[in-house]
Amino acid sequence: MRRVILAMMLVFLAAGSAGADTCKDRATAKNLAGAALTSFMKKCQADATKSCNTSANAKSLSGAAKNSFTKKCVQTAVGQ
Repeated sequence: MRRVILAMMLVFLAAGSAGADTCKDRATAKNLAGAALTSFMKKCQADATKSCNTSANAKSLSGAAKNSFTKKCVQTAVGQ
């Protein structure tokens, strides 16, 4: 379980440092529009939320700190 969490954190950190791998950037690269764009963004945001929650749990965050971390993490991953 720790290996999975560590791997997810490394992927997230690598994506965060790249700066160009947000959901919006990937949607633009795929030239998505309309319903395809909406569907892609919903799935991407759900995946980001799961990943960010896992990262917050790995850091033993709870309450307001966890909510704040998760909100910022998801916004960064989505590209808002």
